[in-house]
Amino acid sequence: MHALHHIRTAPVRAAVRLHTVRAGERDAGMTTAEYAVGTVAACGFSGVLYKLLTSSFILELLKGVLGKAFKLSF
Repeated sequence: MHALHHIRTAPVRAAVRLHTVRAGERDAGMTTAEYAVGTVAACGFSGVLYKLLTSSFILELLKGVLGKAFKLSF
C-alpha cells in the first residue's frame, strides 16, 4: 500500500502544477523564445567550429599530431 502513495493521477498532477504557479515558481522551464535563442546560438557556434576545424592550419596541425602519434605519413 505504501508504494501506491507515490503514484499521482492526472488531476493530482494538475493541482500540484497550479499550486506551484500560484506559489510564485513560474520559471520552471524554458519558454519557446528561450529555445529559439538557444538554437540560434548553437547553430552559430557550430558554424564557427566547422570553419575552424576545416581551415588549412587546423588540418595540418591534426595531420602532424596524428602522424606523430601513430607514426604515419600523410
